Amino acid sequence: MTRFLDTTLDELIENFEYLGDWEERFAYLIELGKKLPSLAETEMTDEHRVHGCQASVWLRMLPQADGRFDIHADSDAFIVKGLIAVLLLIYCGKTAGEILDIDSTAAFARLGLDKHLSPTRRNGLHSMVSRVKALAGDAIAQIS
Repeated sequence: MTRFLDTTLDELIENFEYLGDWEERFAYLIELGKKLPSLAETEMTDEHRVHGCQASVWLRMLPQADGRFDIHADSDAFIVKGLIAVLLLIYCGKTAGEILDIDSTAAFARLGLDKHLSPTRRNGLHSMVSRVKALAGDAIAQIS
């Protein structure tokens, strides 16, 4: 999925530091979100819905042949779709074990998202992270 993004997490953090204010940073997040492909309507089901988000968010983790996961996600809110892009930069292409070991809080803090998102968006972001980690945990449980 991150193949649709022309940046890495480190480049995103560097770009955030370069941008002058949060209006520009949110505009950049929105642009990243627009680069992501939309989910098909058939994928926008309650099974894939991320509960706990004010906006509608759907997320799927698809196992790849090498044991890594591709993540497909979508939202009806532009900024949330940008936050999805950040999640994909953090988690896409990782194994279930790696996903469970990643502390995304540090990346969000480096971006300043922990201080500049509204409480409802922070809760939604936490719900998306929890969903990714729960799916990774389920994948490990199925192997055991």
